[in-house]
Amino acid sequence: MTESELDFAEVRRAFDHAAASYDAHAVLQREVCDRLLERLDFMTLQPGRVLDVGSGTGYGLAHLRARYAEAELSALDIAPAMLSAARARLPQPGWAQRARSRLAPASARATHLVCADMARLPLAPNSMNLVWSSLALQWAHDLEATLKGFHQVLAPGGLLMFATFGPDTLKELRAAFRSIDDAPHVNRFIDLHDIGDMLIHAGFASPVMEMEILTLTYADLKTLMRDLKGIGAHNAATTRRRGLLGKSAWARLEQAYALHRIEGRLPATFEVIYGHAWSGDKTRREDGRQVIEFNIGARRRKLGLA
Repeated sequence: MTESELDFAEVRRAFDHAAASYDAHAVLQREVCDRLLERLDFMTLQPGRVLDVGSGTGYGLAHLRARYAEAELSALDIAPAMLSAARARLPQPGWAQRARSRLAPASARATHLVCADMARLPLAPNSMNLVWSSLALQWAHDLEATLKGFHQVLAPGGLLMFATFGPDTLKELRAAFRSIDDAPHVNRFIDLHDIGDMLIHAGFASPVMEMEILTLTYADLKTLMRDLKGIGAHNAATTRRRGLLGKSAWARLEQAYALHRIEGRLPATFEVIYGHAWSGDKTRREDGRQVIEFNIGARRRKLGLA
């Protein structure tokens, strides 16, 4: 998520364009996804319906399909080309492509492709038991509103599990670009503690947050930039600088990044945040009032208490 507003059309275009090259460059993304999948080993949840938010080319989706063979899965992404790649990764029988607000019964064990913005989920309230997202939330326009949407579609007792990037991600590249100009060239990311607060405000219970630093190393800056472009990690800030860097600016950028070189290699830091939280019993409304049910004789009533 950037300090300035994201250009949604540019985000979609970049990921659509990167669908064909994504898997060849997504070493870090697969590693983080594997680590997030390992965290499911500690959960006793056996979901009937699972939503994979930002499914990309379907690497995580395939693992979720294998883990929850009896569940109905929905794969959501903003880029149609990414969803096409995900479709090709899994066996064809049982796939359905739809974007309706209510999905088929869980007994269908289908996998649905949903092309939509994560901030505007075309899903019924209380329709999911697990919302899963590996390295997609950093592209949310409004993360807190997005988390509220996740809480809305989760059934009582449902689980949200995610991985996203923290503020130190690509700190070397950000510092090097500062030697060129003051325009935003690298996306800005939200702090772990702020995400935890957003989860509470969104209605989630018992959030658990973790962070680790992963570092990739490169022989040169062009290889790093090629990897970022290959996965669609394009600067999509509305205030971004348009056009390519000139030769002089690129030379200064390489010189600035070279100051970070360690043992002949250029490091690229990624601060990875892992989190999970439960939807709870969902008896509290968005305005903070709690819904209490009780019987008076044979009549059931609901009250909203401040």
